[in-house]
Amino acid sequence: MTFDSSIELDDETEFLQRAIFKAHATLKAPKPPKPFSPTLEQLTKSLRVKDEELELRLRPPRPTLPSSLPPEDEVKVKSLLNKQGVVSKFAREQVSNQDLSRLRPGQWLNDELINFYGAMILARSEESKENSVKWNKGNKKPLDVHYFSSFFWAKLTGDGYEKGRLAKWTKKIDIFSKDVILIPVNHGNAHWTAAAINFRKKRLESYDSMGMAKEKVFKVLHLYLDEEHRNKKKKPFDFTGWENWAPDDTPQQENGYDCGVFTCQFLEALSRGEEDFIFTQKDMPYLRRRMIWEIGNSKLRDDY
Repeated sequence: MTFDSSIELDDETEFLQRAIFKAHATLKAPKPPKPFSPTLEQLTKSLRVKDEELELRLRPPRPTLPSSLPPEDEVKVKSLLNKQGVVSKFAREQVSNQDLSRLRPGQWLNDELINFYGAMILARSEESKENSVKWNKGNKKPLDVHYFSSFFWAKLTGDGYEKGRLAKWTKKIDIFSKDVILIPVNHGNAHWTAAAINFRKKRLESYDSMGMAKEKVFKVLHLYLDEEHRNKKKKPFDFTGWENWAPDDTPQQENGYDCGVFTCQFLEALSRGEEDFIFTQKDMPYLRRRMIWEIGNSKLRDDY
C-alpha cells in the first residue's frame, strides 16, 4: 500500500487556513468587558437595601384605624350628643353637652375636653400599676405617667414657677420617679400641642400637628425641670445626656381646628410608650366619634 503525501498536505493546508481565519475573526471581535468589581460603597448600599427588604417582609403589618365605630357604639355616640346638661364626670373633671358638641366635625376642643381625656389617661396608668391587665393596643402596658392639666402650662408661662406656686402641684407626687410627664400646651388660645418630659429616654419632647413653636416649649420645660428639682431635691437637675425631641414625621393637620384631637391622641399614645403614631388627618372624623364614646363612657377604648 502506498501513502499519498498530497492528501496529507491538503489536510494540513486546510487546517492552517481555518486557524488563520479564526485568528483574524478573534482580533476583529470586540474585547469582552472586564469583570465587574463593585466598590465598598456599592457593596454596603446593596447589603443595606437587602436588609431593608428583609425587614419589610418580616415586620408585622402597620395597624390602621377603622373608618367608624361598631354600629352599637355609633348609637351610643348619637345618644350622648343628644343629652343635655352634664354628660359625664370623671375624677375631678366633667363635660357638659356644650363641651361634648365641640367633638363634632370642624370644632376646636376646649380645656374641659382636653383635661377630661388627660384624667382618663392618668387613671389608666394608675390602674395598670395595681392590676395585671392585658392591654390590646400593641400589647403594651401603659407607662407610669403623670398628667398636668392644661392650666399648668398657663400658670408656668404666665406667672412662672415661684409666683405660680407650682411646687404645690407636685406636693404629693415625685415627677422624677415617673416614666413620662404629659402636658397639653395651649399657644395663645389658638393652638393645642402636646409636650412631654420623658425620663425613660432623657428627652424634652414637643409634638405639634402644625410644626411650630417647639423651641419655646423646650426652653420652658428645661427651666421647669431645673426649678422643680431644686425645690424637691435641693440641687440643680443634671441634664447630661438629655436632648430636645420634635420628630419630623409627627402627623400634621390639614385644617385649623383639629389640633386638640391630635394633641389628645399624641398624649394617649405617649402614655403607652408609642412614638410611631398611626393616625393621620384622614382619621380625625373617626377619632372625634371615638373620643365622644370614650368621654361619655369615662373609659379609654383599648382597641384601635
